[in-house]
Amino acid sequence: MNNKKNYASVLKHHLLLLCGAAILSFGLYNVHSRSGITEGGVLGMTLLLNHWFNLSPSVSGIVLDLTCYFIGWRLLGNSFIKNAVFASCCFSVSYRLWEHVGFIIPDLSQHQLVAAILGALFVGIGVGIVVKEGGASGGDDALALVISHIAKCRIAKAYLITDLTVLTLSLSYIPFSRIVFSLITVMLSSFIIDKIQDI
Repeated sequence: MNNKKNYASVLKHHLLLLCGAAILSFGLYNVHSRSGITEGGVLGMTLLLNHWFNLSPSVSGIVLDLTCYFIGWRLLGNSFIKNAVFASCCFSVSYRLWEHVGFIIPDLSQHQLVAAILGALFVGIGVGIVVKEGGASGGDDALALVISHIAKCRIAKAYLITDLTVLTLSLSYIPFSRIVFSLITVMLSSFIIDKIQDI
């Protein structure tokens, strides 16, 4: 009986990680990739490094993600890294699936506020589920979990610290009129992630 309960618990855990990663990738593919809303955290930092130092995101992204995962593993343990690797793989596979399916949501690039809010819902819910299950879908999540662990602060505050720092630096090459929608996205998604942790 206990074995069945354990199996059901493990299955539920992995299905939630898969579900969270799929929701996140759906939003990033259908909303963010078309609307031009930039990101904070690790993704935003790769774009910043590319602009100022001509360093390809394909290189900086891997280095930053692996660094964040390594620090997360050292501070949060083996269960974190197992969940993070599984969720990251689910994210990549599901993103590839959405690419094959094609866009489902209409192009919102001319409706930046709607895109910012809708994108935040997908990111907040998707990341919220993954983080609640002890995983990370990318370096951003791992970094936020590490900051939250070290500073003993809520996860929303940790996300805001990294996102707002990178978005502020991004003002060096992106007009404020474009950054403002990214600010809306990161603030709303951080709030949603935090609320999901309380459920």
